[in-house]
Amino acid sequence: MTALVAATMLAVASPSVVHAASNIMSAPDALAAAARGDVVLVDIRTRGEWKQSGLAEPALAISMHEAGFVRNLAKALGGDRSRPLALICAVGGRSAHMQRVLATAGFTNVIDVSEGMFGSGAGPGWLKRGLPVKTWVQD
Repeated sequence: MTALVAATMLAVASPSVVHAASNIMSAPDALAAAARGDVVLVDIRTRGEWKQSGLAEPALAISMHEAGFVRNLAKALGGDRSRPLALICAVGGRSAHMQRVLATAGFTNVIDVSEGMFGSGAGPGWLKRGLPVKTWVQD
């Protein structure tokens, strides 16, 4: 068994933890929750960043830097702005910021994957944890 498969199995087997006070989720918990269909995971970084590092395997690529961001998020949630939405960026700064911005746009269940793809004080990050990554293909 490869380390990637083992890490994925461990992440999927562990219960999802969202810190209620701040709606923060770890990268492994985001993977597990997305695999179960409990959250829609969205990578909000730029196309250049997606090309450089790839995307978290279950994440949708919807950049906060492009026109129609809020509309595209709502569409990804099937129009249900109360559906759990987990945001991931590079190190947690943009996802935390957009968590607050989206609350004002009527999204009621926005979760910050605060360790991001590269790691932060919240954790080592998606990539260092060896969680699955897919290559971004421009649409």
